[in-house]
Amino acid sequence: MNEWNRRDFLQGMGAMAAGMALSSCAINSDRSAKGLTEEASAIAQIIKPETLEKPDITVGYVPVNDCAPFAIAWKKGFFHKYGLNVKLSREASWATSRDGIIFGRLDASPVVSGAVTNARVGAEGARHAPLCAAMTIHHHGNAMTMNKAMWDFGLRPWHEYNGNLEEFGRQFRAYFDQLAPEKRVWAVVLSSSIYEYFARYLSAAAGVDPLKEFRIIIVPPPQMVTNVRIGAMQAYMVAEPWNTRAIQGNLGVGFTFAQGKEIWLGHPDRLLGVMESFIDNYPKTYRSLVKAMIEACRYCGNPQNREEVAKLITERSFTGARPKNGLIDKYTRPGIVGEYNYGGFDGKDRTIKAEDTTMFFDIPANIPQEPGEHSTFLWRSRSIWLMTQAARWGQIKEMPKNAEELASKSWRTDLYREIATEMGIDSPKEDYKIEPPEVFIDKKGFDPSDPVGYLNSFEIRANRPQSFFMS
Repeated sequence: MNEWNRRDFLQGMGAMAAGMALSSCAINSDRSAKGLTEEASAIAQIIKPETLEKPDITVGYVPVNDCAPFAIAWKKGFFHKYGLNVKLSREASWATSRDGIIFGRLDASPVVSGAVTNARVGAEGARHAPLCAAMTIHHHGNAMTMNKAMWDFGLRPWHEYNGNLEEFGRQFRAYFDQLAPEKRVWAVVLSSSIYEYFARYLSAAAGVDPLKEFRIIIVPPPQMVTNVRIGAMQAYMVAEPWNTRAIQGNLGVGFTFAQGKEIWLGHPDRLLGVMESFIDNYPKTYRSLVKAMIEACRYCGNPQNREEVAKLITERSFTGARPKNGLIDKYTRPGIVGEYNYGGFDGKDRTIKAEDTTMFFDIPANIPQEPGEHSTFLWRSRSIWLMTQAARWGQIKEMPKNAEELASKSWRTDLYREIATEMGIDSPKEDYKIEPPEVFIDKKGFDPSDPVGYLNSFEIRANRPQSFFMS
Protein backbone atom coordinates (compact mmCIF):
# COMPACT_ATOMS: atom_id res chain seq x y z
CA MET A 1 0.00 0.00 0.00
CA ASN A 2 1.59 3.31 -1.05
CA GLU A 3 1.74 6.30 1.30
CA TRP A 4 -1.20 8.15 -0.32
CA ASN A 5 -3.44 5.09 -0.17
CA ARG A 6 -2.36 4.32 3.39
CA ARG A 7 -3.04 7.89 4.53
CA ASP A 8 -6.37 7.91 2.69
CA PHE A 9 -7.36 4.58 4.23
CA LEU A 10 -6.52 5.72 7.77
CA GLN A 11 -8.33 9.02 7.36
CA GLY A 12 -11.36 7.28 5.93
CA MET A 13 -11.45 4.77 8.76
CA GLY A 14 -11.11 7.56 11.32
CA ALA A 15 -13.97 9.52 9.79
CA MET A 16 -16.11 6.42 9.59
CA ALA A 17 -15.44 5.57 13.24
CA ALA A 18 -16.37 9.08 14.28
CA GLY A 19 -19.51 8.96 12.19
CA MET A 20 -20.51 5.62 13.67
CA ALA A 21 -19.97 6.89 17.19
CA LEU A 22 -21.99 10.04 16.63
CA SER A 23 -24.73 8.15 14.82
CA SER A 24 -24.95 5.08 17.02
CA CYS A 25 -28.26 6.17 18.44
CA ALA A 26 -29.70 6.19 14.91
CA ILE A 27 -28.80 2.58 14.05
CA ASN A 28 -29.53 0.73 17.27
CA SER A 29 -31.10 -2.55 16.18
CA ASP A 30 -33.11 -2.73 19.42
CA ARG A 31 -35.49 -0.14 17.99
CA SER A 32 -37.24 -2.69 15.77
CA ALA A 33 -41.03 -2.56 15.77
CA LYS A 34 -42.37 -5.45 17.84
CA GLY A 35 -45.67 -7.17 18.52
CA LEU A 36 -49.08 -6.65 16.93
CA THR A 37 -50.78 -3.28 17.12
CA GLU A 38 -54.36 -3.03 18.35
CA GLU A 39 -55.37 -1.76 14.93
CA ALA A 40 -53.74 -4.73 13.21
CA SER A 41 -55.35 -7.22 15.61
CA ALA A 42 -58.78 -5.96 14.58
CA ILE A 43 -58.21 -6.79 10.88
CA ALA A 44 -59.94 -9.96 9.73
CA GLN A 45 -57.60 -12.58 8.33
CA ILE A 46 -58.46 -13.67 4.78
CA ILE A 47 -55.64 -16.23 4.90
CA LYS A 48 -55.18 -18.41 7.96
CA PRO A 49 -51.63 -18.83 9.27
CA GLU A 50 -51.99 -22.60 9.42
CA THR A 51 -52.40 -22.73 5.63
CA LEU A 52 -48.97 -21.16 5.09
CA GLU A 53 -45.70 -23.08 5.06
CA LYS A 54 -43.98 -20.50 7.26
CA PRO A 55 -46.32 -17.93 8.81
CA ASP A 56 -43.67 -16.62 11.25
CA ILE A 57 -41.11 -14.62 9.29
CA THR A 58 -38.53 -11.91 9.91
CA VAL A 59 -38.55 -8.93 7.56
CA GLY A 60 -35.90 -6.24 7.51
CA TYR A 61 -36.17 -2.51 6.86
CA VAL A 62 -33.73 0.42 6.88
CA PRO A 63 -34.44 3.76 8.66
CA VAL A 64 -35.19 5.82 5.56
CA ASN A 65 -38.49 7.02 4.09
CA ASP A 66 -39.01 3.88 2.05
CA CYS A 67 -39.56 1.90 5.26
CA ALA A 68 -43.07 3.40 5.03
CA PRO A 69 -44.79 0.35 3.43
CA PHE A 70 -43.23 -1.93 6.04
CA ALA A 71 -44.40 0.36 8.84
CA ILE A 72 -47.90 0.52 7.34
CA ALA A 73 -48.12 -3.24 6.70
CA TRP A 74 -47.24 -3.81 10.35
CA LYS A 75 -49.34 -1.06 11.93
CA LYS A 76 -52.44 -1.35 9.73
CA GLY A 77 -52.55 -5.13 9.82
CA PHE A 78 -51.81 -6.05 6.20
CA PHE A 79 -49.30 -8.68 7.32
CA HIS A 80 -51.89 -10.02 9.75
CA LYS A 81 -54.61 -9.96 7.07
CA TYR A 82 -52.64 -12.37 4.91
CA GLY A 83 -51.82 -14.81 7.71
CA LEU A 84 -48.32 -13.58 8.50
CA ASN A 85 -46.78 -13.05 11.90
CA VAL A 86 -43.96 -10.67 10.96
CA LYS A 87 -41.09 -9.65 13.17
CA LEU A 88 -39.62 -6.44 11.78
CA SER A 89 -35.86 -6.02 12.03
CA ARG A 90 -34.39 -2.51 11.88
CA GLU A 91 -31.22 -2.80 9.80
CA ALA A 92 -28.19 -0.55 10.21
CA SER A 93 -27.39 -0.26 6.50
CA TRP A 94 -28.27 -1.49 3.03
CA ALA A 95 -25.41 -3.96 3.23
CA THR A 96 -26.85 -5.60 6.36
CA SER A 97 -30.31 -5.55 4.79
CA ARG A 98 -28.98 -7.44 1.76
CA ASP A 99 -26.65 -9.74 3.67
CA GLY A 100 -29.32 -10.59 6.22
CA ILE A 101 -31.28 -12.25 3.41
CA ILE A 102 -28.27 -14.00 1.89
CA PHE A 103 -27.08 -15.47 5.19
CA GLY A 104 -30.56 -16.45 6.40
CA ARG A 105 -31.02 -14.02 9.29
CA LEU A 106 -33.88 -12.34 7.40
CA ASP A 107 -36.58 -13.97 5.30
CA ALA A 108 -37.13 -10.81 3.25
CA SER A 109 -35.89 -7.24 3.23
CA PRO A 110 -35.74 -4.21 0.95
CA VAL A 111 -32.68 -4.09 -1.28
CA VAL A 112 -31.25 -1.27 -3.36
CA SER A 113 -31.92 -1.51 -7.10
CA GLY A 114 -28.86 -3.19 -8.50
CA ALA A 115 -28.28 -5.47 -5.51
CA VAL A 116 -30.46 -8.28 -6.87
CA THR A 117 -29.07 -8.07 -10.40
CA ASN A 118 -25.46 -7.75 -9.31
CA ALA A 119 -25.74 -10.63 -6.87
CA ARG A 120 -26.70 -12.75 -9.87
CA VAL A 121 -23.88 -11.55 -12.13
CA GLY A 122 -21.28 -11.52 -9.34
CA ALA A 123 -20.39 -7.86 -9.85
CA GLU A 124 -17.48 -6.41 -7.94
CA GLY A 125 -18.72 -5.08 -4.62
CA ALA A 126 -21.76 -7.39 -4.59
CA ARG A 127 -22.14 -10.74 -2.87
CA HIS A 128 -22.73 -13.56 -5.33
CA ALA A 129 -26.07 -15.18 -4.44
CA PRO A 130 -29.41 -16.18 -6.03
CA LEU A 131 -31.40 -13.15 -4.88
CA CYS A 132 -34.88 -12.54 -6.28
CA ALA A 133 -37.52 -9.84 -6.23
CA ALA A 134 -41.08 -9.80 -7.54
CA MET A 135 -42.02 -6.23 -6.70
CA THR A 136 -40.66 -2.72 -6.32
CA ILE A 137 -41.19 -0.99 -2.98
CA HIS A 138 -41.09 2.49 -4.47
CA HIS A 139 -39.70 4.69 -7.25
CA HIS A 140 -37.85 7.97 -6.67
CA GLY A 141 -37.62 9.27 -3.08
CA ASN A 142 -33.85 9.83 -3.09
CA ALA A 143 -31.50 12.72 -3.80
CA MET A 144 -27.94 13.97 -4.04
CA THR A 145 -26.66 16.30 -1.32
CA MET A 146 -23.65 18.60 -1.75
CA ASN A 147 -21.89 20.36 1.13
CA LYS A 148 -21.84 24.08 1.86
CA ALA A 149 -18.35 24.47 0.38
CA MET A 150 -19.73 23.34 -2.98
CA TRP A 151 -22.49 25.95 -2.67
CA ASP A 152 -19.96 28.62 -1.78
CA PHE A 153 -17.92 27.63 -4.84
CA GLY A 154 -20.94 28.37 -7.03
CA LEU A 155 -22.68 25.02 -7.55
CA ARG A 156 -26.49 25.14 -7.41
CA PRO A 157 -29.44 22.71 -7.62
CA TRP A 158 -29.58 21.02 -11.01
CA HIS A 159 -32.89 22.58 -12.09
CA GLU A 160 -31.25 26.02 -11.95
CA TYR A 161 -28.86 24.99 -14.76
CA ASN A 162 -31.81 24.58 -17.14
CA GLY A 163 -30.39 21.37 -18.56
CA ASN A 164 -26.92 22.81 -19.30
CA LEU A 165 -24.63 19.86 -18.55
CA GLU A 166 -21.60 21.64 -19.97
CA GLU A 167 -21.91 24.56 -17.54
CA PHE A 168 -22.42 22.22 -14.60
CA GLY A 169 -19.50 20.06 -15.73
CA ARG A 170 -17.11 23.03 -15.79
CA GLN A 171 -18.06 24.02 -12.25
CA PHE A 172 -18.06 20.44 -11.00
CA ARG A 173 -14.57 19.75 -12.36
CA ALA A 174 -13.23 23.09 -11.15
CA TYR A 175 -14.44 22.41 -7.63
CA PHE A 176 -12.72 19.02 -7.40
CA ASP A 177 -9.56 20.36 -9.10
CA GLN A 178 -8.93 22.73 -6.20
CA LEU A 179 -9.28 19.97 -3.60
CA ALA A 180 -6.50 17.71 -2.37
CA PRO A 181 -6.92 14.16 -3.81
CA GLU A 182 -7.94 12.66 -0.46
CA LYS A 183 -10.76 15.20 -0.19
CA ARG A 184 -12.42 14.31 -3.51
CA VAL A 185 -15.02 11.97 -2.06
CA TRP A 186 -18.66 11.15 -2.81
CA ALA A 187 -20.59 8.71 -0.62
CA VAL A 188 -23.36 6.27 -1.52
CA VAL A 189 -25.17 3.66 0.53
CA LEU A 190 -23.95 0.50 -1.22
CA SER A 191 -21.49 -0.51 -3.90
CA SER A 192 -22.96 -1.78 -7.19
CA SER A 193 -26.21 0.05 -6.47
CA ILE A 194 -28.31 2.43 -8.52
CA TYR A 195 -27.08 5.25 -6.24
CA GLU A 196 -23.48 4.60 -7.19
CA TYR A 197 -24.49 4.40 -10.84
CA PHE A 198 -26.36 7.71 -10.61
CA ALA A 199 -23.36 9.47 -9.07
CA ARG A 200 -21.13 8.14 -11.86
CA TYR A 201 -23.75 8.68 -14.57
CA LEU A 202 -24.29 12.33 -13.65
CA SER A 203 -20.58 13.06 -13.53
CA ALA A 204 -19.87 11.35 -16.84
CA ALA A 205 -22.84 13.07 -18.51
CA ALA A 206 -21.26 16.37 -17.50
CA GLY A 207 -17.94 15.33 -19.03
CA VAL A 208 -16.18 14.56 -15.75
CA ASP A 209 -14.68 11.08 -15.46
CA PRO A 210 -15.80 9.72 -12.07
CA LEU A 211 -13.02 7.14 -12.14
CA LYS A 212 -10.43 9.94 -12.21
CA GLU A 213 -11.97 13.02 -10.60
CA PHE A 214 -13.23 11.65 -7.29
CA ARG A 215 -13.68 8.51 -5.21
CA ILE A 216 -16.89 6.87 -4.04
CA ILE A 217 -17.12 5.43 -0.52
CA ILE A 218 -19.89 3.50 1.24
CA VAL A 219 -21.64 5.08 4.23
CA PRO A 220 -24.89 3.90 5.94
CA PRO A 221 -27.80 6.37 5.56
CA PRO A 222 -27.99 7.64 9.19
CA GLN A 223 -24.27 8.50 9.09
CA MET A 224 -24.34 10.65 5.94
CA VAL A 225 -24.96 14.06 7.50
CA THR A 226 -22.44 13.52 10.28
CA ASN A 227 -19.73 12.49 7.82
CA VAL A 228 -20.30 15.62 5.72
CA ARG A 229 -20.12 17.75 8.85
CA ILE A 230 -16.76 16.27 9.89
CA GLY A 231 -15.37 16.59 6.36
CA ALA A 232 -15.20 12.90 5.42
CA MET A 233 -16.84 13.63 2.07
CA GLN A 234 -18.19 16.50 0.02
CA ALA A 235 -21.35 14.96 -1.42
CA TYR A 236 -23.58 11.92 -1.09
CA MET A 237 -26.61 10.20 -2.51
CA VAL A 238 -29.15 8.58 -0.21
CA ALA A 239 -32.87 8.07 0.33
CA GLU A 240 -34.90 10.63 2.24
CA PRO A 241 -35.06 11.91 4.96
CA TRP A 242 -31.25 12.06 5.06
CA ASN A 243 -31.03 14.70 2.32
CA THR A 244 -33.65 16.93 3.89
CA ARG A 245 -31.87 16.70 7.25
CA ALA A 246 -28.78 18.30 5.70
CA ILE A 247 -30.36 21.45 4.29
CA GLN A 248 -30.30 24.92 5.84
CA GLY A 249 -33.13 25.32 8.32
CA ASN A 250 -32.50 21.79 9.54
CA LEU A 251 -28.85 20.90 10.12
CA GLY A 252 -27.43 23.36 7.60
CA VAL A 253 -24.49 21.32 6.29
CA GLY A 254 -25.49 21.17 2.65
CA PHE A 255 -28.13 21.48 -0.07
CA THR A 256 -29.90 19.10 -2.42
CA PHE A 257 -28.26 19.18 -5.83
CA ALA A 258 -30.77 16.88 -7.55
CA GLN A 259 -33.37 14.29 -6.84
CA GLY A 260 -32.72 10.91 -8.43
CA LYS A 261 -35.68 11.46 -10.72
CA GLU A 262 -33.71 14.27 -12.36
CA ILE A 263 -31.09 11.71 -13.42
CA TRP A 264 -33.64 9.13 -14.60
CA LEU A 265 -37.31 10.03 -14.42
CA GLY A 266 -39.29 6.97 -13.37
CA HIS A 267 -36.38 4.92 -12.05
CA PRO A 268 -36.99 2.09 -9.56
CA ASP A 269 -35.39 2.42 -6.14
CA ARG A 270 -36.01 -0.38 -3.63
CA LEU A 271 -37.05 -3.96 -4.36
CA LEU A 272 -38.49 -6.51 -1.94
CA GLY A 273 -35.62 -9.00 -1.86
CA VAL A 274 -35.70 -12.69 -0.95
CA MET A 275 -33.57 -15.71 -1.72
CA GLU A 276 -34.75 -17.92 -4.57
CA SER A 277 -35.02 -20.79 -2.09
CA PHE A 278 -37.61 -18.84 -0.06
CA ILE A 279 -39.92 -18.64 -3.10
CA ASP A 280 -39.37 -22.32 -3.88
CA ASN A 281 -39.80 -23.60 -0.32
CA TYR A 282 -42.56 -21.29 0.87
CA PRO A 283 -44.62 -20.29 -2.20
CA LYS A 284 -47.84 -19.58 -0.28
CA THR A 285 -45.99 -17.57 2.35
CA TYR A 286 -44.24 -15.56 -0.35
CA ARG A 287 -47.53 -14.76 -2.08
CA SER A 288 -48.98 -13.56 1.21
CA LEU A 289 -45.96 -11.35 1.80
CA VAL A 290 -46.13 -9.75 -1.64
CA LYS A 291 -49.87 -9.17 -1.31
CA ALA A 292 -49.44 -7.50 2.08
CA MET A 293 -46.69 -5.27 0.70
CA ILE A 294 -48.68 -4.31 -2.41
CA GLU A 295 -51.59 -3.27 -0.18
CA ALA A 296 -49.21 -1.30 2.01
CA CYS A 297 -47.70 0.44 -1.02
CA ARG A 298 -51.17 1.37 -2.28
CA TYR A 299 -51.98 2.82 1.13
CA CYS A 300 -48.76 4.86 1.19
CA GLY A 301 -49.36 6.11 -2.33
CA ASN A 302 -52.87 7.39 -1.62
CA PRO A 303 -52.64 11.21 -1.37
CA GLN A 304 -55.16 11.16 1.49
CA ASN A 305 -52.80 9.02 3.58
CA ARG A 306 -49.46 10.72 2.95
CA GLU A 307 -49.54 13.08 5.93
CA GLU A 308 -50.30 10.14 8.21
CA VAL A 309 -47.52 8.05 6.65
CA ALA A 310 -44.96 10.86 6.96
CA LYS A 311 -45.79 11.18 10.64
CA LEU A 312 -45.79 7.44 11.37
CA ILE A 313 -42.29 6.83 10.06
CA THR A 314 -40.79 9.47 12.37
CA GLU A 315 -41.36 7.05 15.23
CA ARG A 316 -38.30 5.70 16.99
CA SER A 317 -38.84 2.24 15.53
CA PHE A 318 -38.57 3.54 11.97
CA THR A 319 -36.54 6.61 10.88
CA GLY A 320 -36.44 8.23 14.32
CA ALA A 321 -36.34 11.56 12.44
CA ARG A 322 -38.07 13.72 15.03
CA PRO A 323 -36.76 17.28 15.23
CA LYS A 324 -36.88 19.04 18.59
CA ASN A 325 -39.10 21.91 17.46
CA GLY A 326 -42.31 19.92 17.55
CA LEU A 327 -42.67 19.57 13.76
CA ILE A 328 -42.36 15.83 14.00
CA ASP A 329 -42.56 15.16 10.25
CA LYS A 330 -40.34 18.06 9.19
CA TYR A 331 -37.71 15.68 7.81
CA THR A 332 -39.89 12.87 6.44
CA ARG A 333 -42.79 14.93 5.07
CA PRO A 334 -41.17 16.63 2.03
CA GLY A 335 -40.29 13.36 0.31
CA ILE A 336 -43.59 11.63 1.14
CA VAL A 337 -46.08 14.45 0.61
CA GLY A 338 -44.20 15.93 -2.34
CA GLU A 339 -43.31 19.42 -1.14
CA TYR A 340 -39.58 19.12 -1.62
CA ASN A 341 -37.16 21.81 -0.45
CA TYR A 342 -33.74 21.81 -2.15
CA GLY A 343 -32.38 24.23 0.45
CA GLY A 344 -29.49 26.59 -0.19
CA PHE A 345 -27.71 29.37 1.69
CA ASP A 346 -29.15 32.51 0.11
CA GLY A 347 -32.53 32.61 1.84
CA LYS A 348 -34.41 31.62 -1.32
CA ASP A 349 -37.35 29.23 -1.01
CA ARG A 350 -36.60 26.27 -3.27
CA THR A 351 -39.64 24.18 -2.39
CA ILE A 352 -41.09 22.37 -5.40
CA LYS A 353 -44.40 20.54 -5.23
CA ALA A 354 -44.68 17.35 -7.30
CA GLU A 355 -46.74 14.18 -7.26
CA ASP A 356 -43.77 12.06 -8.28
CA THR A 357 -41.36 12.90 -5.44
CA THR A 358 -41.84 9.36 -4.10
CA MET A 359 -44.04 6.86 -5.92
CA PHE A 360 -45.35 3.90 -3.94
CA PHE A 361 -48.07 2.73 -6.35
CA ASP A 362 -49.78 5.14 -8.76
CA ILE A 363 -47.63 6.73 -11.46
CA PRO A 364 -48.34 10.42 -12.25
CA ALA A 365 -49.21 11.41 -15.81
CA ASN A 366 -45.91 13.25 -16.37
CA ILE A 367 -44.00 9.96 -16.45
CA PRO A 368 -44.08 7.78 -19.60
CA GLN A 369 -45.92 4.57 -18.77
CA GLU A 370 -47.60 1.53 -20.29
CA PRO A 371 -51.23 0.41 -19.81
CA GLY A 372 -51.68 -1.29 -16.46
CA GLU A 373 -48.35 -0.04 -15.11
CA HIS A 374 -47.90 0.98 -11.50
CA SER A 375 -44.75 1.48 -9.49
CA THR A 376 -44.78 -1.91 -7.76
CA PHE A 377 -44.42 -3.62 -11.16
CA LEU A 378 -40.92 -4.77 -12.17
CA TRP A 379 -39.65 -4.18 -15.71
CA ARG A 380 -36.99 -6.77 -16.50
CA SER A 381 -35.54 -4.34 -19.02
CA ARG A 382 -34.45 -2.19 -16.08
CA SER A 383 -32.49 -5.12 -14.72
CA ILE A 384 -30.67 -5.13 -18.06
CA TRP A 385 -29.95 -1.40 -17.66
CA LEU A 386 -28.38 -2.08 -14.27
CA MET A 387 -26.14 -4.73 -15.87
CA THR A 388 -25.00 -2.18 -18.45
CA GLN A 389 -23.88 0.11 -15.63
CA ALA A 390 -22.01 -2.70 -13.90
CA ALA A 391 -20.19 -3.28 -17.19
CA ARG A 392 -19.72 0.43 -17.87
CA TRP A 393 -17.86 0.95 -14.60
CA GLY A 394 -15.81 -2.23 -14.71
CA GLN A 395 -17.66 -4.17 -12.01
CA ILE A 396 -18.12 -6.99 -14.51
CA LYS A 397 -15.80 -7.60 -17.46
CA GLU A 398 -18.44 -7.82 -20.16
CA MET A 399 -22.17 -7.59 -20.64
CA PRO A 400 -23.44 -11.15 -19.97
CA LYS A 401 -24.66 -13.07 -23.01
CA ASN A 402 -27.41 -14.55 -20.84
CA ALA A 403 -28.56 -11.18 -19.54
CA GLU A 404 -32.22 -11.87 -20.28
CA GLU A 405 -32.02 -15.23 -18.52
CA LEU A 406 -30.44 -13.61 -15.48
CA ALA A 407 -33.14 -10.93 -15.51
CA SER A 408 -35.91 -13.53 -15.68
CA LYS A 409 -34.47 -15.45 -12.72
CA SER A 410 -33.94 -12.44 -10.50
CA TRP A 411 -36.72 -9.97 -11.42
CA ARG A 412 -39.80 -12.22 -11.10
CA THR A 413 -42.27 -10.27 -13.17
CA ASP A 414 -44.08 -13.54 -13.87
CA LEU A 415 -44.86 -14.03 -10.19
CA TYR A 416 -45.91 -10.42 -9.76
CA ARG A 417 -48.49 -10.76 -12.54
CA GLU A 418 -49.96 -13.89 -10.96
CA ILE A 419 -50.17 -12.31 -7.52
CA ALA A 420 -51.51 -8.98 -8.79
CA THR A 421 -54.15 -10.78 -10.85
CA GLU A 422 -55.35 -12.58 -7.71
CA MET A 423 -55.74 -9.14 -6.13
CA GLY A 424 -57.65 -7.76 -9.13
CA ILE A 425 -54.75 -5.53 -10.21
CA ASP A 426 -53.79 -5.17 -13.86
CA SER A 427 -50.18 -5.33 -15.04
CA PRO A 428 -48.37 -4.59 -18.31
CA LYS A 429 -48.35 -7.52 -20.73
CA GLU A 430 -44.66 -7.23 -21.61
CA ASP A 431 -41.50 -7.66 -19.52
CA TYR A 432 -39.34 -5.19 -21.45
CA LYS A 433 -39.77 -1.63 -22.59
CA ILE A 434 -37.66 1.09 -24.20
CA GLU A 435 -36.76 4.02 -21.94
CA PRO A 436 -37.19 7.20 -24.04
CA PRO A 437 -34.39 9.79 -24.23
CA GLU A 438 -36.34 12.49 -22.40
CA VAL A 439 -36.34 10.58 -19.10
CA PHE A 440 -32.53 10.67 -18.74
CA ILE A 441 -30.47 13.71 -17.77
CA ASP A 442 -28.24 13.31 -20.87
CA LYS A 443 -31.19 12.58 -23.21
CA LYS A 444 -29.74 9.17 -24.10
CA GLY A 445 -32.52 6.57 -24.36
CA PHE A 446 -32.13 2.90 -23.52
CA ASP A 447 -33.20 0.03 -25.80
CA PRO A 448 -32.88 -3.26 -23.88
CA SER A 449 -32.61 -5.20 -27.14
CA ASP A 450 -29.14 -3.67 -27.75
CA PRO A 451 -27.33 -3.28 -24.41
CA VAL A 452 -23.90 -3.62 -26.01
CA GLY A 453 -24.58 -0.82 -28.47
CA TYR A 454 -25.83 1.30 -25.59
CA LEU A 455 -22.64 0.65 -23.62
CA ASN A 456 -20.34 1.45 -26.51
CA SER A 457 -22.14 4.75 -27.11
CA PHE A 458 -20.67 6.25 -23.92
CA GLU A 459 -17.47 8.26 -24.20
CA ILE A 460 -16.63 7.90 -20.50
CA ARG A 461 -16.48 4.35 -19.22
CA ALA A 462 -14.07 1.85 -17.71
CA ASN A 463 -11.45 0.35 -20.02
CA ARG A 464 -12.08 2.87 -22.78
CA PRO A 465 -11.47 2.67 -25.76
CA GLN A 466 -11.98 -1.10 -25.50
CA SER A 467 -15.42 -2.13 -26.76
CA PHE A 468 -17.83 -4.18 -24.68
CA PHE A 469 -19.00 -7.57 -25.91
CA MET A 470 -21.45 -10.16 -24.71
CA SER A 471 -19.49 -12.63 -22.57
